[in-house]
Amino acid sequence: MKTIEDLQVAGRRVFVRADLNVPLADGTITDDGRIRAVVPTLKKLVEAGARVVVASHLGRPKGAPEPRYSLAPVAERLGELLGAPVAFATDTVGDSARATVAGLADGQVALLENLRFNAGETSKDEAERGAFAERLADLADVYVGDGFGAVHRKHASVHDLPARLPHAAGGLIATEVGVLEKLTENVSRPYAVVLGGAKVSDKLGVIEHLLTRADRILIGGGMAYTFLKAQGHEVGDSLLQEDQVPTVREYLRRADELGVEFVLPVDVVAAKEFPDLTTKAPADPVVVPADAIPAGQQGLDIGPETQARYAARLADAATVFWNGPMGVFEHPDFAAGTRAVAQALVDSPAFTVVGGGDSAAAVRLLGFEESAFGHISTGGGASLEYLEGKTLPGLAALED
Repeated sequence: MKTIEDLQVAGRRVFVRADLNVPLADGTITDDGRIRAVVPTLKKLVEAGARVVVASHLGRPKGAPEPRYSLAPVAERLGELLGAPVAFATDTVGDSARATVAGLADGQVALLENLRFNAGETSKDEAERGAFAERLADLADVYVGDGFGAVHRKHASVHDLPARLPHAAGGLIATEVGVLEKLTENVSRPYAVVLGGAKVSDKLGVIEHLLTRADRILIGGGMAYTFLKAQGHEVGDSLLQEDQVPTVREYLRRADELGVEFVLPVDVVAAKEFPDLTTKAPADPVVVPADAIPAGQQGLDIGPETQARYAARLADAATVFWNGPMGVFEHPDFAAGTRAVAQALVDSPAFTVVGGGDSAAAVRLLGFEESAFGHISTGGGASLEYLEGKTLPGLAALED
């Protein structure tokens, strides 16, 4: 895979596919981690005299403009981080995009409007997707892929566009791939994996893959209740994927057979209702045994005994991968479990990787320094699919 050092970029239009899919609240960016992650690549291109055309998606618009998903606030923040104005095109391949790119001088940066405002970006029809990629290619001379959070998508700007231009990986993607290789090749042991989040179905592939690679797997979040149910425990009104119970039961059996330690909650923090994340009003939490969650109560975090148990199982690890919060970390009554896991990684001498998505958001929301971890990924879904052993379309496009 080539890097930007292998490209001639001075005076050329360089299309950078970034992942600027940041959370917004009333037009205000609440977590700019993904913007900051691509800045080093952009600065390198700027300093080399490139005319930089940045593109990204944001949210899930349905192939047409939706003001709430505009990248305009991102252009402003990107300019602040770069220390120079970023021109903003109000469309993707239309008059504004062409004029904005044509107006760039060497060392200047422009940002196109949300790629998903055009149906061709995410189309499953090869011809429609290819036609959009052709129009994007008209805006550039060179392609740099640096949106790791999107490389598992077969989208026009990720998969089809690189084939139409000289291409290379940006610094962010090169770093992400290097980190993930440390989790899959010659791994330092013990290798511990912490998986959380809402649905066990989202993690089945990675669990399947890790059963023959990890030494221990710690489970939290909403997905834990399907595991507890598979062990025969009552889970009250907790989140449960009943249809996945047989699959989970088989994973537990195989783990035992392979000598992989599955660590499940022994207590949980529960409440009668899901908390209000807007007002953060007290939710009357109670700590109950994980094998006896009362009817009418739902587990919303791992309990204090489980927190201590998980910290102990991470303390002697040499490699730790964490993807998914332990509970509803956005509410103070149910954030302790996620905080405990984060603190255990900070305290550990292990090579620690936070696998993007909600885990990365939690680390920042809970006030941890990003530098305290070995690596914080910008792509939760992409990280998981890489660890599953899948071919990622965006990476494959950069390799040929």
